[in-house]
Parts: sequence; C-alpha cells; structure tokens
Amino acid sequence: MKRHAALIAMLACLATPALADKNSDDAKWIGDCVIENKDEKQAADVVTKYCTCMNNQMSDDESRSITEWEKANPKVMEQCSKESGWKGK
Repeated sequence: MKRHAALIAMLACLATPALADKNSDDAKWIGDCVIENKDEKQAADVVTKYCTCMNNQMSDDESRSITEWEKANPKVMEQCSKESGWKGK
C-alpha cells in the first residue's frame, strides 16, 4: 500500500508543472487519467502529456472521463499518443 501511495504522490508531483495553467476541474480530470494509467509501461511525463492533450481536446461540458472519451475518439487518441511519445497505444 505504501508503494502505491508513493507512486501516486510521485505522479502528482510530476503532473503539477503541466497542470499549472489548468483550472481545478481540468486538473482533476488529468489527475484521474494519470492514476487510471499508472500500470502502463510509460514514463510518468509521457502519461501526463497524453492525459493533458486528451483533456485539451475535450469540450468543457464533457461528463465522461478521459479514459471513456478516448474510446469514442480514436483519432484524437492516436494524435495525443504521438504528441506525448506514448509507445504502443
């Protein structure tokens, strides 16, 4: 459990600079996305960039999570994967 908490804390610290210009709602969605992707074999900064890119493509009134929204928008997922350096998505 301590390892899991440490991983989340580390991801949050890495995500903070990328979230500096986002509002708190965006930060929540991006943070949730980062946590949902914690088991992916990607560097934390790649996951943060990917989640930020996906969030930026979504409308402000979207109610689905980034993970749910990406399934309905494969072209955006592909674009954000490429921009973030995500391998294998």
